[in-house]
Order: sequence, then structure tokens, then C-alpha cells
Amino acid sequence: MITNKQFLGFIGTYTKGDSKGIYSLHLDTETGTLNNIKVAAELENPTYLTISEDQKFLYSVIKDGENGGIASFVIIKGEELQFNNSTLSEGAPPCHVSANENGTVLSANYHKGTVDYYKLTSDGGILPAASIVKHEGTGPDPRQEKAHSHYADYTPDGKFIVAVELGIDKIFTYRLENDKLIEANRFATKPGSGPRHLVFHPSVPYAYVMTEFSSEVIVLKYNTEDGRFEQRQSISTLPESFTENNQGSAIHISTDGRFVYAANRGHDSIAAFKVHPETFELRFIEHTSTEGHWPRDFILDPTEKFLIVANQNSSNLVLFSRDLETGKLSLLQKDVRVPDPVCVKFLNH
Repeated sequence: MITNKQFLGFIGTYTKGDSKGIYSLHLDTETGTLNNIKVAAELENPTYLTISEDQKFLYSVIKDGENGGIASFVIIKGEELQFNNSTLSEGAPPCHVSANENGTVLSANYHKGTVDYYKLTSDGGILPAASIVKHEGTGPDPRQEKAHSHYADYTPDGKFIVAVELGIDKIFTYRLENDKLIEANRFATKPGSGPRHLVFHPSVPYAYVMTEFSSEVIVLKYNTEDGRFEQRQSISTLPESFTENNQGSAIHISTDGRFVYAANRGHDSIAAFKVHPETFELRFIEHTSTEGHWPRDFILDPTEKFLIVANQNSSNLVLFSRDLETGKLSLLQKDVRVPDPVCVKFLNH
């Protein structure tokens, strides 16, 4: 946050085109505009970012030649990024990274089918992975020729780590024992659905999973005692009339637990859903065009009065206002140019 009316964000990108690395931006909540976009750190393919709970550090996916891993940055004066350190290993970089309040970092590697658990130094530096689990298997879709881990993060109570496995249609629950990832449970989604990302409800033990191949949101009941999941609903993110190629991407939930949003790449839309206050199942509200192509991720700003979409293939960010009562989105700004954007993360204070 810069002022009580402006928030600072960072943008992860692919650097295969014009991008230089990580960009910063300002969201002005008074004027409803995104502005002041500039390069914050130069590095290769910082596609996904996360910010530490204390808002002092940013962790990014990084590619360095034939190696990949996670880079640590210090957020200076709440505005600039200063390179701290990185940890690399041979092969492709991860596709997802999350930082947690207990001072650890997790990554999911699509190409390797692994989940990596990292500990941190006292100054926010990242150490080599303390534990790595590698998933094995295949799925019925041709793109499921092997495991493709796409998401890893802690459960809200911090007891377990959840990993979403797109390549083999599984959601794994792990516990930590002596800094080692130990499987506690696994849940199988519909064959060929390709689960990609997951969000937990903020106040009740339910989770919502976005699938890439079947373009659905799966509603899961979560058992806080043993980490099991049980399916309660599956609902499409697409209109019935849409028959072209679509790949589901990101999913997010409002902090009041009333609305879930999911992104469609191909249909190029955000699907909005209302959460039932008793069953926690979803009811479709509306589709909103992302005003660009291939929405890789999106985010609610810290006030949750705005939603920002990163359209990867059309290289633009799009700003919407969000009605807190209805959950509906209204377009504010669509021609915010950023090369090959993947995700946006905001400082909360």
C-alpha cells in the first residue's frame, strides 16, 4: 500500500517477448485506474509471484539458463524490489509459488510433477528445498502424459499442505513431519478433468477447485481432522452454447465467502458464482468478457471493490469494479499494456 487510496502491486510475466521481468503498478481506488507501470526487477520468466505475510518479501518463479527455481526479493520502502537470493535446480522452473505465515515457501512444478518445500533464512532468503515429492501417473487426456503439479499451499488451519495435480486428476494432502512432506490423503477428480488451482472458503471447511480441461468448478467438503476431501458439486464455467477450445485457469473467492470467480482461457471470460450460505454450493451469476485473450490469472484488490485480470496473449491488464452485494463486475479500464502478464499480487499495507 502507498496511501489509503493507492495500492502497490507486482506483475509476474513471461519474458519470451518484450517483457524484462517483474513489473510494479499502482491501483488508484479513488479514480479507479491502474497506472505507473514500470520494471521492478529484471529476471527470466518470473511467471508467478507471492508476497510474504509480513509484506517484507516477494518470492518469484525464476528461470536461469537450463535451471529453474525460486528467487527472493526484499520489498524496499514498500515500493522497490531488491534481489535477495535464489535457489535453483536443473530443469524447468516451477509454475506456482506460495509463501506462508510460518516462514516457509512451497512451489509446484508443472514440468517435473513435483511439490517442493523450502525453509527461509532470518533475512527472508530462500534455502534449497528441504523436501520434494514427485507425483507419478497419467490421465486420459493427451496432455496428461505424465504428472503436472500446478498448485501447492497450506490449508487455512496450517495442518496440511494441498497439492493440485493436473496431469493425473488428483488432489494430494500432505502433512509435514520433521520438515518432510508425508502423504496424508488423496482425492481423485473426474478422469480427464485436469484440476489446476484451488481456493478454500475463508470461514468453513470447503474448497473450490478449477479444472483446466473440463472447465468446471468442483466444490469439495474438507475434513480438518485427516485432510480428506469429498465432492459436493461440479458446475461448468462455460455457457452451454460454447463449443470451442477453452482451458480453465485461475479461481479466487471473496473474503466474505459469498462469491467465487473463475477464469476461462478461450471463452476469455470471468465466470462469477454466488456461494449458498448453508450448503456452500455455487449458483452461476454471469460471464464477463476479459477484454483480451487468454486470462492466465486475476486478483481481487485489498479492498475487494476491484478485480484485475492478466490477459497473457493480448498483453493487457483489465480493471473491473466489483459490486460487493451482487458480485457483478463492471469494466473500468482495458488497455493497460504489460507484455505477457501472468499474475498480479498486491501489498495489503
